[in-house]
Amino acid sequence: MLLDEYLTAAEIQAAEANANYLGVPNFLLMESAGRAVADAVASRFKHGESVLVVCGLGGNGGDGLVAARHLTARGYEVRVVLVGNPSLIRSEETMSNWETAKRMSSSLQIKVVGDSSEVEPLKADVVVDALIGYTYRGGLTPQVREMIRAVNASKAFKVSVDLPTGMVADTGETPEEAVKADLTVTLHKPKTGFKENPAQLGELIVAPLGLPPEAELYAGPGDVRLVHRRREPSSHKGMFGRLLVIGGSETYSGAPALTAMGAYAVGLDLVYVAVPETAAAAVAGFSPSMITVKLKGKRLSPDCHAQLAQFLEKVDAVAVGPGLGLEEETTREVMALLDDVEERSLPVLIDADALKACGQRRRRMKSPAIFTPHSKEFEVLTGEEAEGDFLKKGRRVEKEAKRLGSTILLKGQVDVVSDGRHTRYNWTGNPGMTVGGTGDVLSGITAGYIAQGASPMEAGVAGAFINGAAGDRVFAEKGYHILPEDVVKRIPGVIEDAVAGKMRAR
Repeated sequence: MLLDEYLTAAEIQAAEANANYLGVPNFLLMESAGRAVADAVASRFKHGESVLVVCGLGGNGGDGLVAARHLTARGYEVRVVLVGNPSLIRSEETMSNWETAKRMSSSLQIKVVGDSSEVEPLKADVVVDALIGYTYRGGLTPQVREMIRAVNASKAFKVSVDLPTGMVADTGETPEEAVKADLTVTLHKPKTGFKENPAQLGELIVAPLGLPPEAELYAGPGDVRLVHRRREPSSHKGMFGRLLVIGGSETYSGAPALTAMGAYAVGLDLVYVAVPETAAAAVAGFSPSMITVKLKGKRLSPDCHAQLAQFLEKVDAVAVGPGLGLEEETTREVMALLDDVEERSLPVLIDADALKACGQRRRRMKSPAIFTPHSKEFEVLTGEEAEGDFLKKGRRVEKEAKRLGSTILLKGQVDVVSDGRHTRYNWTGNPGMTVGGTGDVLSGITAGYIAQGASPMEAGVAGAFINGAAGDRVFAEKGYHILPEDVVKRIPGVIEDAVAGKMRAR
């Protein structure tokens, strides 16, 4: 259960969103951040010395405003320079701290800089850089660029909040102007870019914010944000993924259809559903959105191989298994298909009856892959049982995922997702979701995100959370009378609420 020492900007955002979900609000995180910066300054400079805090309009600026309040309360001579128009502050937490700062008219000096021509030389013992945090990707405004130059020209001791303004958190690059800090007080954990450009940071202090470890260990809305892609006005068909679902038999037609519907529910552009001709009409009847590929015969067999190979060239990912059945010829064709998938380096989700073929195959996948077994299927896949509490299961799943070189999503009361290095746990869902078909929906959600470019690990964690949360919404409305179609209908609402930060743990 490794928790990374270094995180990307997206991972930091996800952890903060998950902390909110667990009950730690952004106001508290900002307060902790600002106090940590004030503590760092107070440990190096005596009361009465002068501190100038230059703040931007975002969350980093809010952290700076909190630091200014704490330093003022400790007897420092503090001034704040806000760079930009205060009316453009979008963060509720930053706006609240800005209003508080304005009310401190007797103890805190404030100046607003709306234009680069208004930037003056900075005179203080300490300058705190709280202009832009880990969200920076390039594109500094003229006034921020000029303020960075003023900070660097100052003879003051320079303290950057979270990371120096102008540094890209993930890479350490400084594509424009960037603050050259004497001290960086980074929040929660170091950013991945720090390893590439330590000289820009000066001395580095890691300041815990009180995020629960569970914010990185348990699945939450932040994991949905990690995989969610925004649609720009210029978007066109195919930009948001194409998936091939291979499944079905003369007995089972609903399973591949539910997988396809789960994929469409997360915003996938195109889903091809390849099923035997005996199941094609039933699958097509689920929705006019279905693109049905009729395979020869009553079940998947080597006779279908050439037909399927054509579609492997058209898609971004493959999901294989739902409703296939366990005939020997079907198992042989699954193994041949996986060879083709690996040749093309296509990401693949392997579920249900296809797991038996992989249990016989007994080798590492060469393509990015995720296996989605329940407990009995896990034993078929690995030859090992996953028993005990969720942590014990996690250790077993992690070991087997490492051996297979793939991600495993073990479905259960607590879902376990591991890529052999990281292991995550999902607590959403309820006993009503033991009904057949909800696992097929989960496969569709997960494969849909993989087809949109998410890693199998990211997609598995987000998929487990979304599927369970959608099932919980059905339960809240109708009790344990859950149908998989009901779960599909709630998926978009779960995603939108997760991205908007409107979800809280039960």
